[in-house]
Amino acid sequence: MRRICNARIVATLGPSSSTPEVIRALAEAGADVFRFNFSHGSHEDHRARMQVVRDIEKAVGRPIGVLLDLQGPKLRVGTFAQGPVTLVKGRNFRLDLDPAPGDATRAPLPHPEIFAALKPGADLLIDDGRVRLHVERCGADFAETTVVAGGMVSNRKGVNVPSVVLPISPLTAKDRADLECGLELGVDWVALSFVQRPEDMDELRALVGNRAGILAKLEKPSAIEQLTAIVERSDAVMVARGDLGVELPPERVPGIQKRIIHAARSAGRPVIVATHMLDSMVHAPVPTRAEASDVANAIFDGADAVMLSAESASGDYPVEAVRMMDRIIHEVERDPAWRRLMDANQAVPEATTADAVCAALAQVTQVLGIAATVTYTSSGYTALRAARERPEAPILGLTPNLATARRLTLVWGVTPVHGEDIHDVAEMVEHAKRAAVAHGYAGPGDRLAIVAGMPFAQPGTTNLLHLAQIGEG
Repeated sequence: MRRICNARIVATLGPSSSTPEVIRALAEAGADVFRFNFSHGSHEDHRARMQVVRDIEKAVGRPIGVLLDLQGPKLRVGTFAQGPVTLVKGRNFRLDLDPAPGDATRAPLPHPEIFAALKPGADLLIDDGRVRLHVERCGADFAETTVVAGGMVSNRKGVNVPSVVLPISPLTAKDRADLECGLELGVDWVALSFVQRPEDMDELRALVGNRAGILAKLEKPSAIEQLTAIVERSDAVMVARGDLGVELPPERVPGIQKRIIHAARSAGRPVIVATHMLDSMVHAPVPTRAEASDVANAIFDGADAVMLSAESASGDYPVEAVRMMDRIIHEVERDPAWRRLMDANQAVPEATTADAVCAALAQVTQVLGIAATVTYTSSGYTALRAARERPEAPILGLTPNLATARRLTLVWGVTPVHGEDIHDVAEMVEHAKRAAVAHGYAGPGDRLAIVAGMPFAQPGTTNLLHLAQIGEG
């Protein structure tokens, strides 16, 4: 199954998409990567879905990626003695460590780490920002606040602290157990929630090693303040607009989205744009025009992938949502303005051999009308650096490593091909020709541009650009 579009689709699996028939339909509709949201479902549920995905991967004849999304810390208020309460703007409200059920004047907040980091002038958001509290006084076990935006608060509603870096790990005990389960299942990517600082990615890297790629979910203002360092310490990033839009004014999110995409593209890291992309399709067979424009803008900006959450996990039209996203991507990538915008936002190559070769690759594909580019890679590095340059010709990422092929399903423009190892340039050229023809990217008389590293099978040695032509007979 050849993928025609360059941008990739990540589809979340859930109650609406747990059967082999639906998961296969999602793959055939255009899903390249399946997201397993470990905030929901048991380990047995995820194990069963993984088996289905791997069976479908064999049936459709192309690698399929699996992304494990860790839940991260969940900060919540406690309970209320008489049920939900209404907080009124201008009134005082106290939060403290006392476990006694709350009322309209106070509530338990069983998170000493919040009080340890709070300072007067900070804001606390409850229930996805529907209620906003301004901290007037605080100590190690309490915070006296004024209600800035009132509303109803019920038991165990979520709490966000947008202006404060909390002294907690992004990995809870549940996350560590979920991570071990996912790595045992063979997931290809691990997404870390609640990233506040670059060291959070180091903590995940120490646990994952090279068993999967690690992805930073950018959903905290503190992470945006250290964006470059976090991107550098990650293998990929996600614009997690849901929580980002809670902790920041909504009008700031579009600009930050573009900033994240630019930072990721500059570093050569895949970037996913996520949350509410086709949200109306949870219950409707078509999206709003604004949602279609939202997906299109992410593609115009050069995002590697766009993601469906509830639309494919629990919605009424999971397959239709993937098809719609695929149609939007295809339409954008046929628009002449798309390539102009891509080229205008292209980052300057770094002063390395790999980037010099891949920059030359992009220019060669344009000047000579190359039918396809072929990268040979064991770790994925060569394909990633080639994709960073956004060449006009499609990229075939040939690799002898199946895990690498699956990770490359997230990368812009790359069709991963799992094949046998090579030992010399002549063998490399023949394999490239066969792969390009077999996958429908080239035919007799077409030219290929081949990029590899020598010696072969040594990661990070991209240093060879070879031009070849497929024979006429």
